[in-house]
Amino acid sequence: MAFMLATAVGCASTQKQEGTGEYIDDTVLTTKVKAAIFNEPTLKSAEINVETFKGVVQLSGFVSSQAAVNKAAEVARGISGVKSVKNDMRVK
Repeated sequence: MAFMLATAVGCASTQKQEGTGEYIDDTVLTTKVKAAIFNEPTLKSAEINVETFKGVVQLSGFVSSQAAVNKAAEVARGISGVKSVKNDMRVK
């Protein structure tokens, strides 16, 4: 019984650490956001980094215009399951 309890607690999430299910969900969201950005012809996806933690997508990297910053955030927000977008991209 102690083993089962330790296993269950090991998969639970905390504020700074994801549970197994959340990690898989975030990986799927990251992949979906990257694909959407890649398929957006006005964005250079190689210069945009995407990370996700508990449904919050963080965009970082360098783009050529403020319009590209805004478009990347718009694309990310359009993905089902994204709770919010933290946009840390910079115009070069």
